[in-house]
Order: sequence, then C-alpha cells, then structure tokens
Amino acid sequence: MFKILDPEKTEVRFNSEWFAELSAAKMIELAAQSTVARMLERDDFDKRYKAGQPISIHEFLYPLVQGYDSVALEADVEMGGTDQKFNLLMGREVQKHYGMPPQVVITMPLLEGLDGVQKMSKSLGNYVGVDEAPGAMFNKLVSMPDSLIWRYFELLSLKTNEEIEALKADVEAGANPRDVKMLLARELIGRYHDEEAAANAHRSAGNRLAEGELPEDLPEVELDFEGSEQAPVAAVLNRSGLANNSAQAKDMLSNGRVKVDGEVVERDHMLATGSCYVIQAGKKRYARVTLK
Repeated sequence: MFKILDPEKTEVRFNSEWFAELSAAKMIELAAQSTVARMLERDDFDKRYKAGQPISIHEFLYPLVQGYDSVALEADVEMGGTDQKFNLLMGREVQKHYGMPPQVVITMPLLEGLDGVQKMSKSLGNYVGVDEAPGAMFNKLVSMPDSLIWRYFELLSLKTNEEIEALKADVEAGANPRDVKMLLARELIGRYHDEEAAANAHRSAGNRLAEGELPEDLPEVELDFEGSEQAPVAAVLNRSGLANNSAQAKDMLSNGRVKVDGEVVERDHMLATGSCYVIQAGKKRYARVTLK
C-alpha cells in the first residue's frame, strides 16, 4: 500500500471497528435501506436471477455493508473500479439515510490482466505485483500480449498522450513492440523500486541480456577434477548443468555458442583446475564455475 500512498498522510482503518458493535436491530435497519428490486439492478445479480442461478441473502447485504463503511468513515469521496459503481452509489443512499451529505463517487477503468481477457487479479494469476522483484516485473511486462501495450500505457504510464502517440507511430513504422514494452517496464519498476533497479531489472536470470552483460544472481558451481591439471570445456558444461548432456555441449561448442570469461571457445578448449570461470552457454545459461 505504501508503495503508492504516503504513510504520513494515510490512516488505516478496519471496518471491524464499527461492525463489531452493530446490533441485530441496526443491521435490520440497514437492510431496510434497499429493496430486492433495487439490488437486482446490479448487473451480475440481474444476470444470475434471469438465468435461474441462486443468489444468497448475504450477497444482497454486501453493498449495504460497504455503504455503511462510508457512513462510519464520514467519507466525502470514494474511489473504485467501474465494476464497483453499484456499491459506491449504494454508499450515497446509505449516507442520506443517516443524515449525511452523499459522497462523491469516482470510478476508474479496470486494467486487463496479462492474459488480455480478464481483469488483473492475483487470484487469477494474471497480475504484476507492485512489490514483486524488479526482474519478475520486467519479465511479466515485456512478455504481455502486444494487444495490451497501449491500454497499459494509457492507464499506468505518466507519459503524455503525445509521447504515447509517438510510440504508436514508431511501432506502426516497424519498431519492435518489445522495445516499447521495455520502456514501460523500466518506468514502472523505477516508480515502485528505484531507477537503479529499473536499469538492471533485465539482468535477472532468465531475461534477455545485452551483449557482455551478466545476470545479477549468477549461479555458483564447484566441480572436482581431482588429479587433473586441466578439464575439457565440454565436460565442464555437462557436469555444471550448462548443457543437458555431452552431445548438447559439443553441439554448442561447434556452433560458437559457448563463452568463457567473455570469449568464444572451441570444442578442444581446456580449462585449468584451481581456477574460476564465468561461462555462458547459449543465450540464457550462465554460471560462475570453480574447478578444483
């Protein structure tokens, strides 16, 4: 929460403060502030009723209970997603009954999740958490469908409309959409972490790295070649897990896809025991390997 709000200007309240003291009589009084017909104006209730699907009584109470929160807090403004419009407006009605001026309601569009279909939700697993590690945030954002790019810029970015339109024009002219996603990822990571984290988020293991860069969480591997002064690089790849098997190790070496301390090595390359090497196999496998 305090990734967004200023703790010095924020008061945290729990509605158990007032509902723990709300008597049965008061709850009945609250329930009398609406009708079944009014509740069925809510879109999801209406659809379920017409489809013959059950609606529990406590579900009708929820909008009223949320509305009573506005009474207890003496709210003058309440914000929520567009899916909460019915409940927010119910708060205005409940406030009127208790002799309070009705609150102003502000609704915001819902943000689609990374699946591009349903709203972003932790329970659906299609979310980007503001407290996730920078590398995880980066991976999720650059992997989202291209169809979400401009929706995310519209709702999440602080760039001006003119800047966003310029990015759109670049993509239409042939720019790689992934580069635009990276811009957004770095902006959001910088907001919820810091600029240094934003600049280095792509270096987390599993992300695509720029030429010559290494992951921040480089795995450490120790291999024992007891009695040998040198070890074949193919054997090191195989035993360290940088290759799935000896055949793959030899194939990567033959195709120039293995680097030791930043230099491409060949199949017959030998590594001295008693030394430590940073080895890259392919685009995504890295390790700091110590030979004993």
